[in-house]
Amino acid sequence: MVVSRDWQEVSVLECILGGLQMDVAVETEPQRALSRLSKSKVDALIVDCDLNGSGQFFRELQREAPRASTVPLVIMGAPQGRRDMEETGAMFAFDKPISVEQAVHTLSAARNMILDGRLRYHRAGIEVPVTLHGRTQKTAGGQLINLSQGGLQVRVDDGFEASEASRISFALPGTDFGVHAQIEVAWSDNQGNVGIRFVKMASLMKSTLRLWLAQQYFSN
Repeated sequence: MVVSRDWQEVSVLECILGGLQMDVAVETEPQRALSRLSKSKVDALIVDCDLNGSGQFFRELQREAPRASTVPLVIMGAPQGRRDMEETGAMFAFDKPISVEQAVHTLSAARNMILDGRLRYHRAGIEVPVTLHGRTQKTAGGQLINLSQGGLQVRVDDGFEASEASRISFALPGTDFGVHAQIEVAWSDNQGNVGIRFVKMASLMKSTLRLWLAQQYFSN
């Protein structure tokens, strides 16, 4: 979302963000922008410090934590009038009039932060067999239901006590790569569904899993 009434600069931003494959919504009134933030999902904010009411906007935005802390905030304005980044809570800044090169660099960094956040919580729905290993050396088979960077959901065979699970292994579909990790059980139900968090995984394995999940995300 761009919060500005400077249509010349807004048009430049729309061109840059379109090139980065990001949709743009424009709000000219800070209070309307706050209202929209409270009702809909916004990946990032670009706020014009020269806009009347922007100071109050930043104060109210910071009171909305943790929402504000999870949204990349970019400020722009004339160098002599632009507010300090610490004051606004912004992560990025650029001057007006907009330098296309600087704006591309800044907004690309913000976009990467957005994608990192999306990928961190993205869950890929897949069905592959898994093997759970218990603390008493007992093992059980199961079916993977969905997978993320931080963990997965599986359905385990009858007779295995899910809370005893300490390790898991499975193969990533379409690859020869096997995932092996220490785990902890976050939740389970009486239908055999188990939510699992990864506790420890080799760095190469973690990187490969992250790359595989990113490929699934962008192929959908």
